[in-house]
Amino acid sequence: MKKQKQWLYPLISVLSIMGFLGLWWIVTDGLGIFQPSVLPSPIKVAETFFKKMTSTAPDGATLPQHIASSLKVALLGYLAGVVIGTPLGILMAWYKRVDLFARPVFDLLRPIPGIAWIPLMIIMFGIGITSKIVTIFLSAFVPCVLNSYTGIRQTKDVHLWVGQTFGASNFQMLCHIAIPTALPLIMTGVRVALGASWTTIVAAELLASTRGLGFMIQQARGIYRPDVIIAGMIAIGVIGALLAWILQKIEDQVVKGVKRQ
Repeated sequence: MKKQKQWLYPLISVLSIMGFLGLWWIVTDGLGIFQPSVLPSPIKVAETFFKKMTSTAPDGATLPQHIASSLKVALLGYLAGVVIGTPLGILMAWYKRVDLFARPVFDLLRPIPGIAWIPLMIIMFGIGITSKIVTIFLSAFVPCVLNSYTGIRQTKDVHLWVGQTFGASNFQMLCHIAIPTALPLIMTGVRVALGASWTTIVAAELLASTRGLGFMIQQARGIYRPDVIIAGMIAIGVIGALLAWILQKIEDQVVKGVKRQ
């Protein structure tokens, strides 16, 4: 049964994608329901996608250059959000004084979507890399703090009582009981932060940038090139899925390592 599932799920995924592409071709080249100037066929988009790998037209950079620019900014802001947000959420949940000090500010920041920070960041830092990194940092920071905080607070009292019985200090219980228990929720926050970061960088580049996938899409919109727009959207989806897959593999290894301990 397991062997059947191993090949059945990938087969269903491939058939799903083929079905979507087939329907797309039917409504464009097949039946001509949509004109190429409105919705190009998948064949045209594929041609544009591979051509853009080496061509700088019409926006002054190749697709790999745009991808590299977006990844650089997104990962810098994301890593900053994870490195600062995750420990802060843990400390807020474990130490009451830290919670009392940081919670009011965090509760004010939490409802604000990352995209809402873009105009203010542009005013403060201009359209350079700094404004986008700070915006992405704020987008990644919130889910990291929230999930880390929730995970630590859900530590069962009975586990802490056992640690106290064996003479563990408060810090030892945090490191050896609370954090390992909260790890699944912490990693969930890290995954959510990655998605938020990738979404925010594209939105930021749509509004103010000189390079990146969002900039490429915005430039293509201005000259009515839907094929370039869709090629950019495909690149965004593929890169986002690849980053999520890599993070999932890292999470699996981390969780396995903690369980062995």
